Amino acid sequence: MLLNYQYRAYPNTNQKQQLNSWLRIGQYWYNKQLGERFSWYENNRCSIDSCPLICSLPELRENSGFYSQKKQLPAIKEDLVIVQHSGELLDFTSVPSQTLQDVSKRVDLGFKRFLQGDSNGKRSGKPRFKNSARYRTLRIEGQAIAIERIEKDWLFLSISKLKGWFKVRLHRSLPDGFALKNMLLTKKSDGWYATICLEDSTVPVFNPDEIIPTWENTLGMDAVLHENDYLATSDGTKLPSLKSFRKSEKRLSEVQRRKEKKRKGSKARRKLAKSQGREHQRIARARIDHAYKTAHALIRTGRKVFVHEDLNLKALSKRNKTKLDEDGKYLPNGQSAKSGLNKSWSDAAFGQFFTILGYIAGKAGSRVIAVRTAYTSQLLAYRDEIVFTDCDMREFWDTELSLNVDRDINAGINIKRMGLGLFPTLKRRKGNLVVGDSTTNSTLKEVLAVLKNAPEAYTITVLSLV
Repeated sequence: MLLNYQYRAYPNTNQKQQLNSWLRIGQYWYNKQLGERFSWYENNRCSIDSCPLICSLPELRENSGFYSQKKQLPAIKEDLVIVQHSGELLDFTSVPSQTLQDVSKRVDLGFKRFLQGDSNGKRSGKPRFKNSARYRTLRIEGQAIAIERIEKDWLFLSISKLKGWFKVRLHRSLPDGFALKNMLLTKKSDGWYATICLEDSTVPVFNPDEIIPTWENTLGMDAVLHENDYLATSDGTKLPSLKSFRKSEKRLSEVQRRKEKKRKGSKARRKLAKSQGREHQRIARARIDHAYKTAHALIRTGRKVFVHEDLNLKALSKRNKTKLDEDGKYLPNGQSAKSGLNKSWSDAAFGQFFTILGYIAGKAGSRVIAVRTAYTSQLLAYRDEIVFTDCDMREFWDTELSLNVDRDINAGINIKRMGLGLFPTLKRRKGNLVVGDSTTNSTLKEVLAVLKNAPEAYTITVLSLV
């Protein structure tokens, strides 16, 4: 199984200068190829109001593809490349050849996703030209790397065309018998990091189709985003949220305010910009750390199948549509309150969490399923009745059973039923929901047992995990 281990790297001064030069060359090569792609795209199309029988169409040019652009490298390496706007001299021979070929691959992949879409048919936005802040990663193939020495907490690597040994801090040991595939060198606001991709033969390749979901081995999860709650599970427990951006928002705005007062290009402004980057880095690291600890807490429950909502995060964090009156003046549309909700969705980072959960579950031999969760938060899990019609209703008291039903835990149980194919079909007739085929009675005893014995919130400790 392929695994990625990220470590802090400690290059010396000469190596830092050399790596910065590699980044500059990679940035120039990326933008040059992307410009050629855009030039071909603009010169080989006409507007929709142009008639090919009347209007003269431009002569078709040769398509700039991955192989045609990669073939330019031998000619470029024959001499130094002069950057027109800055007068820099770039030596392409100083960079490993496979690293430059990977730049061509990145351009080809970004442009194909813009025109054709990915494997799921989703098209990405138009690729952007990279500045020094956006282009900060180099890919080194495994055949260009040699492991010279492994000490107690240090790894010494020999990289092609990089002078000296490259020093990496091992904060966790590498597995025995691994095979080095490639390495990513990333420049962050606090230094360089090495992401080592290796193949560990002791970890088998996981096939999720081999696990059959059942009521006992399945756990449903509802994304709560209410007060201090993060997730509600079908076991009747809740996991706490972190809100790393909310906690650091005041400190981040203070650094931003001080930076804007400084003159552009000054040393003080660059210093505060670095402090601002470090604040963003702390927020991102805290968010990733919380996601990993929450994922490990769920895996330690012993379940083999995890069902979660297939959230449309782009639509959930979208601005409200504007409203205009007869005179063309803007009317209140609730965007002020929606802005705070959008910020909370971004701070929770459920998309990142579900990706990390799938990675951790795959290593543990578990399966993660994403389902469409229409009406799962409104329908009672033990009765075909729509109860939670308002988001402000967080609890429901059932007088017939003398049972207090929590909205989020009830939704987690319904998501579990949805993953098992036990959720009833709902149809709208004249604005009202009508329950069609129902299998609620088949899980009545199990659902009532969970709701009656639901412990207090935060019974799964997350923040104490290491």
